[in-house]
Amino acid sequence: MGGDLFIMESKVLENFLKENLADLKSKGLYNVIDPLESSNGPIIQISGKELINLSSNNYLGLATDPRMKAAAIEAINMYGVGAGAVRTINGTMELHVKLEEKLAVFKHTEAAIAFQSGFNCNMGAISAVMDKDDAILSDELNHASIIDGCRLSKAKIIAYKHSDIADLRTKAIQAKESGLYKKIMVITDGVFSMDGDIAKLPEIVEVAEELDLITYVDDAHGSGVLGDGVGTVKHFGLSDKIDFQMGTLSKALGVIGGYVAGRKSLIDWLKVRSRPFLFSTALTPGDVAACITAVDILSNSTELQKRLWENGNYLKEGLKALGFNIGASQTPITPCIIGDENQTQEFSRKLYENGVYAKAIIFPTVRKGTGRVRNMPTAAHTREMLDNALAIYKKVGLEMKIL
Repeated sequence: MGGDLFIMESKVLENFLKENLADLKSKGLYNVIDPLESSNGPIIQISGKELINLSSNNYLGLATDPRMKAAAIEAINMYGVGAGAVRTINGTMELHVKLEEKLAVFKHTEAAIAFQSGFNCNMGAISAVMDKDDAILSDELNHASIIDGCRLSKAKIIAYKHSDIADLRTKAIQAKESGLYKKIMVITDGVFSMDGDIAKLPEIVEVAEELDLITYVDDAHGSGVLGDGVGTVKHFGLSDKIDFQMGTLSKALGVIGGYVAGRKSLIDWLKVRSRPFLFSTALTPGDVAACITAVDILSNSTELQKRLWENGNYLKEGLKALGFNIGASQTPITPCIIGDENQTQEFSRKLYENGVYAKAIIFPTVRKGTGRVRNMPTAAHTREMLDNALAIYKKVGLEMKIL
């Protein structure tokens, strides 16, 4: 009987997968994964083909930096390839402590806690503080990890219109005056990864102070980019006004992991109540050592940030001059908004055929009908690479009658 039930259920699963995969493919919503045959630098190799890489979050080029690799190798030789346990048993090495101390200094806070990924960070930190008796005001374009972290907390999620401070204030007042919630948090990305615009943090802080809201900024795409590399919060001079400064170690810092920086009491609480910290093996020694080196590099020089911005502005101006819709980006992140999902996929394919790797970004990452190719120039790109990329964009745009 058990075998019959398994066969019946597996057919149900097979039918579900077959129908839904076919549906995604017909609508241009199926994502094909392209394995790299090289490091994730400004030029990558896929299926033996060299391509100008405009899809990486390796903003500062640190993922392949010799100093980072040397630090990782030295740590592996000394500590091994894995931490061997969760942080609260004996997976905390002196390297983890050193990284967290450096992150706190870097972010101008009392303390910091490191997680295994940025996604884990949002899942663990939000749910450690917020619960079913609370409410969270969340920007409607916040990252998926924020959305899932809010859901996991079981708090009431109140979405406010993207960067609409009037809507935020109205909904915050309604939540406050309802008397239904013990705590209310406002949470936003610092830089929105698909559009490149910056959160209105001064106005958000004003609302938060007026109504006693907890403030949480996910600065995954602002750290290393804004505020002399420190991030969006520093960019606005608000380091003492934000309760949670969340960041990632996998984008501008070039490695893997996430962190929350804030008051010592908050970090102490997260270390005893944040489930990914409690129940998942600690970051590997090599990764931690490389992250420490990255923080040192960012703390001692703004050269890479300047190069990133120069390249970002150059590509942005070039694409805009060609006639592409690049939205309202305020950072090096530069979308070319096509709209239709199938056309967006085709545009990305033709760029690939001509030597540019710029991945199509479609639903559910962005709203339906707003498909785009997201361009991310880095500090490691040369002017020649960007000129070649612009020439290819022009060629494909004219062929597809987008320009």
